[in-house]
Amino acid sequence: MSHRILVIEDDRDIQEVIQEFLRAQNYNVHVASDGIEGIQLFNQLDVDLVILDVMMPNMDGYQVSQIIRSKSNVPIIMLTALEEEQDQVKGFELGIDDYITKPFSFHILIKRVEAVLRRSYSREDSTLLKFHELELDSDGYKAYVNASEVTLTTKEFEIVQTLLENKGKLVTRESLMDKLWGYDYYGDTRIIDTHVKNIRKKLNVPYIKTVKGVGYKIDQ
Repeated sequence: MSHRILVIEDDRDIQEVIQEFLRAQNYNVHVASDGIEGIQLFNQLDVDLVILDVMMPNMDGYQVSQIIRSKSNVPIIMLTALEEEQDQVKGFELGIDDYITKPFSFHILIKRVEAVLRRSYSREDSTLLKFHELELDSDGYKAYVNASEVTLTTKEFEIVQTLLENKGKLVTRESLMDKLWGYDYYGDTRIIDTHVKNIRKKLNVPYIKTVKGVGYKIDQ
């Protein structure tokens, strides 16, 4: 069964082309022209991915992503004409999974969609990772602290997973970027810091250590 994708984009031309490209790849696509309509559709549909524009009437993409994240861990790719780093950081702080700056190649968009869906729904090489009270179920992409489930985004989960797979060892920001973004990404590696900040807040464990200026590690 093909993945169901919700596209929330107020520019009708862009909306139509995205829809055509995705349907050509056999995705099941639904579209909304503003944030309010997007939330209504999201509540009605069981979607596998949301492609979300930032600048929209009635309710912007940041507000939409915040509402979605309050109820779901579904992957979100954000589209924006904003190039400032703080705008991208704001999106990642809200828990989005990827960011594409307009104008963009629709072929690149397809690759990003494939990568996010693969990371989010691939269940190969299932393992259970444990460290003190922290436990990761790689098969279900679930995290537990003291047996209580903690909701992480896909990127947050994979950062913790990578750190646990290399526990006691330094993992650089660059290696995390290379692993989590399998395609060429030219953004600032400090995006990793934003994700780790969110992870620390959610997990509330003391052993995610910062190696200043280099990266992170999980250690005693």
